[in-house]
Amino acid sequence: LIGAVAKVLSSEGIELENSTLFLQPLLAGSGVLTRRAPDEEERRNIDYGLKIARELGRLDLGQSVVIAGQACVALEAMEGTDAVIRRAAQLAGGQPLTVVKVAKARQDMRFDVPVVGMPTIETMRACGATALSIDAGKTLMFDRDLVIAAADEAGISIVGSVPAE
Repeated sequence: LIGAVAKVLSSEGIELENSTLFLQPLLAGSGVLTRRAPDEEERRNIDYGLKIARELGRLDLGQSVVIAGQACVALEAMEGTDAVIRRAAQLAGGQPLTVVKVAKARQDMRFDVPVVGMPTIETMRACGATALSIDAGKTLMFDRDLVIAAADEAGISIVGSVPAE
């Protein structure tokens, strides 16, 4: 629906800009963003999760997957990242979880930008998630300093991964 409105506006000579145009400082950087880097198990989960999440995004479904032991525990659809983390925790039976959130292949950054904030970190801590991978340059980090401090306090590693082209 929003895309259709944008098309009508475009036909009238009105072009909508990328919604992150003036939010560049809020976009995640690349590399390890917290004090703790992912351990080997978390790194394997991230690598596996990036493949799954990017395929999910290519199909224009959700943005997030939750991985445990290189197995996909939960895929995001319309419920949102925090809900999929909680669902994964119920399914994983106490296993440590890795959350991978990406921008979709056809993500329209004018309207729909991946976001993480304090609620994500709080949900991860409550659910036993120990690592988070987000697309660098394409994921907004609201309250970045608070998010990183809370992740550090909870022992959660956050990584800005290079997005797929």
